[in-house]
Amino acid sequence: MRHFDLCVSIIGGMAAALVSMDANASGPFVDVRSVDPTIIVELRYAARNNLVGQPLYPLGTRALARPEVASALAVAQSVLRRYQYGLKIWDAYRPAAVQAKLWQASHNSDYVANPEIGVGSLHSWGIAVDATLVDSHGNRDVRMPTDFDEFTPAAMWPYMGSSFEIGGHVRLLNYAMHKAGFWGLRTEWWHFTIADWQKYLPPEKAKSAAQVLGTHWEGGL
Repeated sequence: MRHFDLCVSIIGGMAAALVSMDANASGPFVDVRSVDPTIIVELRYAARNNLVGQPLYPLGTRALARPEVASALAVAQSVLRRYQYGLKIWDAYRPAAVQAKLWQASHNSDYVANPEIGVGSLHSWGIAVDATLVDSHGNRDVRMPTDFDEFTPAAMWPYMGSSFEIGGHVRLLNYAMHKAGFWGLRTEWWHFTIADWQKYLPPEKAKSAAQVLGTHWEGGL
């Protein structure tokens, strides 16, 4: 086996191991870009520019999600292409071990789910993603209200700032994701969960999570 192929195999194995070690990851999971390779992926927890300031994923980790979620992202991408924009995924499936590190760094339940309570993060079930917009000319990031994981009132939906450009970008992202079957989160403009998320959880967990999360969803524009 060539050295390059061996490296790819090792990286793929490490990414798969992240899934296999997580009790929530009953799968199946797919690589989002295997469904639509035009979707840009920049996993922020695979680099240092994130909440904890260090990589939490192995280099080369892919953006994984349940097949229905990945297919819905492809729908959102097709909507955005009509407006000369595209999706960038900042996070998708997130192992519970990584969620625990984020909780340790923040201890702020308004933004970070405690993995030891209830269902933990819906990312850890493969049914939530963090996304932003890029332009279609160079796949460059466009202006949005805040950076990723900026846990301030400025990150809330709806956008309350004064920039017409930023407001338009946030509304377009929400429109495309809503058309594809996602719900947004009021406190984080970048966070989206598949609308039928409850069917992927055990009934008792789905019911309790719905009671806790119900007031936080943003189902439309």
